[in-house]
Amino acid sequence: MRRLRAIRRWFARRFGYARLACVGLLIGVAALRVWDPPPVQEMRIRTFDTFQVLEPRKKTMRPVTIVDIDERSLADPRLGQWPWPRTRIADIVTNLTRLGAVVIAFDEVFSEPDRLNPDIAADTFGNLDEEMRTRLRQLPSNDSILAEAIRNSRVVLGESGGINVRADLNEKLPVTGLATLGEDPQPFMYQFPGLLRNVPVLEEAAAGRGLFTIRPERDGIVRRVPMIMLAQGVMMPSLSFEILRVASGSDTILIKTDQAGIQSIGVKGFAIPTDRNGQLWVRYARLDPSIYVSAIDVLQGRVAPDKIAGKLVLIGTSSVGLNDIKTTPVAAAMPGVEVHAQVLESVLTGDVISQPGYGIGIEFFAALIMGLLVLAFAPKFGPVTLVAVGGLFASVLLGISWYFYSQHRLLIDFTYPLMSTTAIYLTLIFSSFVREQQQRRQIRSQFVQYMSPALVEQLAHSPERLVLGGEEREMTIMFSDMRGFTSISETYKSDPQGLTALMNRFLTPLSNAILSRKGTIDKYMGDAIMAFWNAPLDDRDHHLNACEAALDMLERVDELNQERAEEAEEGGHVYVPLNIGVGLNTGTCVVGNMGSDVRFDYSVFGDSVNLASRLEGQSKEYGFPIIVGSKTALAVKEKFAILELDFIMVKGKKEPEVIYAIAGREDVASSGRFQRLRNLTIEMLACYRSRDWDGALAAIERGRKTDEAHSLQYLYTLYEARIRAFQKEPPPDDWNGAFALLTK
Repeated sequence: MRRLRAIRRWFARRFGYARLACVGLLIGVAALRVWDPPPVQEMRIRTFDTFQVLEPRKKTMRPVTIVDIDERSLADPRLGQWPWPRTRIADIVTNLTRLGAVVIAFDEVFSEPDRLNPDIAADTFGNLDEEMRTRLRQLPSNDSILAEAIRNSRVVLGESGGINVRADLNEKLPVTGLATLGEDPQPFMYQFPGLLRNVPVLEEAAAGRGLFTIRPERDGIVRRVPMIMLAQGVMMPSLSFEILRVASGSDTILIKTDQAGIQSIGVKGFAIPTDRNGQLWVRYARLDPSIYVSAIDVLQGRVAPDKIAGKLVLIGTSSVGLNDIKTTPVAAAMPGVEVHAQVLESVLTGDVISQPGYGIGIEFFAALIMGLLVLAFAPKFGPVTLVAVGGLFASVLLGISWYFYSQHRLLIDFTYPLMSTTAIYLTLIFSSFVREQQQRRQIRSQFVQYMSPALVEQLAHSPERLVLGGEEREMTIMFSDMRGFTSISETYKSDPQGLTALMNRFLTPLSNAILSRKGTIDKYMGDAIMAFWNAPLDDRDHHLNACEAALDMLERVDELNQERAEEAEEGGHVYVPLNIGVGLNTGTCVVGNMGSDVRFDYSVFGDSVNLASRLEGQSKEYGFPIIVGSKTALAVKEKFAILELDFIMVKGKKEPEVIYAIAGREDVASSGRFQRLRNLTIEMLACYRSRDWDGALAAIERGRKTDEAHSLQYLYTLYEARIRAFQKEPPPDDWNGAFALLTK
């Protein structure tokens, strides 16, 4: 067991479990490529879509013409609504044959007898005498007229594979000859349970028959067109390939197959590479209006002969109402008949694309090499270098794929190697992230007892900040101290552990109040706390948060006193309430890691820090637990009940400072009582600073009568003493109203 643990430690140290997981991932992704589920296929074909858009097929010749049953033809009142009588279709075939069409193909199916056949009209139309009905029944049917036109030309009829249709597989009807070389191709073909055929009289007259059914991919885009399909148990060529067979004069189509699937399908003069399911990757060109002629122009003899002579002619529709619009990689809306034309053009010009069987071997080799390189070098490279190298490899792979496509018309997929390599890379990143998180947890566990959570988090994310140095910031500084700590500690002379428990019980809620308002605790000094805001994390509302924290601290002390009073009553011992004084000041400070190379603390210093300390010391004198400097007060005056207290000269400072008290939040500030007291205080201070001693005393007296709670008692007593002293010994003539503090 011990040896096994030693081997595991050696393996983890030498290779790492992350690399072992990556090897397993490399094997798993290879298996995924062999399985090739639809999502993997879609990633691959999206790359091919991009190639088609970047370099569509350029037309060097136009061997195909489309006779378009377009909106103009359908709107002409002389032709009537669709479907047209078969006699009119016969006229189109006759005119195209006369103009020299090589092969004519229908991208539609005539599955039912013409509703305007004379015999049907004789039985359908009312108000006909018997003689007229007899004469109509003696006329040739529209279907036979079209069949005669088809027989006098070379016409390929379209058929459709479907689900809810079943054809009468009359063995007397002609079928295309098929020969196979290799394995049975049927298991690889797309299969349709049903088949929709043309009426027998047309089938017998046609030179060929082919399926015009096109299967879009899952996203609705037509990228591949089946060249051979299985419909209702019968192997059928596609319409476009049947056109090639008839044009070449071949009697038989040859299908080559191996164990992997269908390789190619060919006739005399043509061998088309396909995928394993017998589909041709269509090499699309841009939409080409020049290959279209309107059906009405064909009927009315307005088509230039060179548009038809020597061409393969497809008859179809671009009308939206006839619902034969497809989406392709190069066009959001392409008539289905043009997809067949694109196939014919691509084959006849030799500009076809294929996906070679050896392509998957290249993909596996590239995935293996790239995966091993990442495993070997990723841990040694920095993030920037690794991203740069990864981008270079990705560019090389995409460049090779593009080269094969643009120069050799081969589809070599490198999305799989990229996906495999990316998965390995992300696994290594995740492993590194887990290790980093473990390091951060170690830092948190070591420092969270001594620093604020915000600072600990920043140090955990940036350990390099644990160096000496500081930066200037505008900050709000807080000093807090317990009032009467000496007398309280005397009651614990015989119980020092009790005093320690009391201090912990006292400092914990105060600390939580500071930290919950985004403050950073600098240090504890016995019963005192020093804290600051806007460092190490930015805090735009540091003034507000500091004042909120100060008020929260008062509330938590009140809650603690209530608990202690109940405990004292139950235990029968003396209860001494706890009180605090808080000083707040805002100003520019230097904050950072201060100390020596051996030991340092994240702390703050500056003139604003000193003033905050002095303000805390004066809270007892003015009778308010929270005293703030002028910059803090002006920043928060709209949110708190602010009361001006004095204009003081702090020992060691040259400039006097206006100081204020925070008496409560907005609810206190909006109360009538506070408004009256603040006005009286403003009046008293104005009289005091203008040397109107009697006016100041009168304001104090009115304030004492108004202040039922005696909240300003200390303030009034302080100013009354000063005024009495000034009445006996007036201040100098250059006195500006500032009072010099004699103590720190």
